Amino acid sequence: MLYPLKFNPVYKTPVWGGNRISRLPGRTNVPEKCGESWEISTIENNVSVVSNGFLKGNTLEEVIEIYMGDILGEKVYEEFGIHFPLLVKFIDASDDLSVQVHPGDEYAFNHHNSLGKTEMWYVMQSEKDSSIINGFSKNTSSEEVKNLINDEKLPSILRNIPANKGDVHFIPSGRVHAIGKGVLLTEIQQASDITYRLYDWGRKDSDGKGRPLHIDQALEVLDFSEKAEYRNSDPEINKPSNLVSCDYFTSNIIKIDGSFTRIYLPYDSFVVLICTSGNCRLTVENLPDTDLNEGETVLIPAIIESILFTSEKGCNIIECYL
Repeated sequence: MLYPLKFNPVYKTPVWGGNRISRLPGRTNVPEKCGESWEISTIENNVSVVSNGFLKGNTLEEVIEIYMGDILGEKVYEEFGIHFPLLVKFIDASDDLSVQVHPGDEYAFNHHNSLGKTEMWYVMQSEKDSSIINGFSKNTSSEEVKNLINDEKLPSILRNIPANKGDVHFIPSGRVHAIGKGVLLTEIQQASDITYRLYDWGRKDSDGKGRPLHIDQALEVLDFSEKAEYRNSDPEINKPSNLVSCDYFTSNIIKIDGSFTRIYLPYDSFVVLICTSGNCRLTVENLPDTDLNEGETVLIPAIIESILFTSEKGCNIIECYL
């Protein structure tokens, strides 16, 4: 019988990576300056491998190929096949990330044979003066943005928002954005790794070279209007509180205190559970219990109808499904 699946993280070491991921409970072999931990992925060359139970050592694609709708949900499997439709990450920024934008589905398919990239962020930790860029601070244009990039003044029209624990940012494709220094967050996104950099703060490597920018492509997909969607989450005890609902996923947060049963049968979808603080135990009928600790992610197959959550000291869980 299928059971809650955990996976070996895939670590990434960009120039802005930090050490917060290595300090999450139970982490081992985390590289220095680790900027990303890919928790669930079927992106090419970054396919997740099961780390628990009788399927241990199998890739997620292999598991989906065998169990199909039982793991993804029938409608999800019909649409996506063996490709998991989401990419789930933890991101640790010890320096400001580049100012960037992601394409939508049509542009991404035509230029990269890929899905587009709409995403959401949930802030787990932040330093006192940390901030997040989410959108432009005014309506602008392609010409103005290009001129400001050339003059190294693009930040003058970006919306900087203080980053606080529990903040939720929705970043649809086309929205300019950047994660600021001192932020640890979890990211839920479409299964795409396409990023167009507009601005990289004049950053240079040891050879005095900057990272590539993708200005022409970025200008083709940018939304130049003044928009930003963000708020601080206020989870209710033992009741799902919606964070984001969009065409690509729904995400909720649940503050578990004591015991709480969640019925998943009506969704006909896999469910991703991400523990952002504390720890809990997951009980599924006729299966061994699964522990879920801060900084851990688990994939609940669609065939599992309900889960009993138990937490003696309390925890926050993000759940995500299609």
